[in-house]
Amino acid sequence: MSKSPAAARVPAPSANPDVQGAGGSSETGYAAQHTPSAASQATLNTDKLEEVKKLFTAHLENKGLRKTGERYAILEEIYARSGHFDVEELYAGMKERGLQVSRATVYNTLDLLVEQGLVSKHQFGRNLAQYEKSYGYRQHDHVICTECHKVVEFCDPRIHGIQTMVGDLLNFHILHHSLNLYGICGDCRAKSEAAARTSTSAT
Repeated sequence: MSKSPAAARVPAPSANPDVQGAGGSSETGYAAQHTPSAASQATLNTDKLEEVKKLFTAHLENKGLRKTGERYAILEEIYARSGHFDVEELYAGMKERGLQVSRATVYNTLDLLVEQGLVSKHQFGRNLAQYEKSYGYRQHDHVICTECHKVVEFCDPRIHGIQTMVGDLLNFHILHHSLNLYGICGDCRAKSEAAARTSTSAT
């Protein structure tokens, strides 16, 4: 996972390109030629992707926003990825494919996808936000190393049981939850112990 710093958010141009204009726009062509970054490529579930595209299309129409090829290409890149990614990783992967997409469009599209629940956004105790696809994937939780910032996913049905119990007890309809556990991974502990032994032997 890249450790590059988060890019500053680029403000949208004063002429808002997101408002539906006369003549509409194409959902094909740009996105149809898109090939996800090989470094992050996962098995793409085409049926699930079509479902996500339909949901995204409805969301854009409801908000009166343009259905641009760039937005669909970003969506497809995300759903072809595995694991977590930050904005720079997503942007760089698309630029490697020669796709003309701006950081502003990437930020804007991610906000729309998070708003709709198609993508999840995490901070993991850092200023650098991490994202992952979420539609049709089982909810999971995370363990994060505070030294190397490695993120490990895990699922435990007991957590879902607690969520259901708390919802019933407090009369809440729980939509989702977020559980992040922070610690030091085995690799980082081994490095620290090795460094301590080296320091001791040197003295």
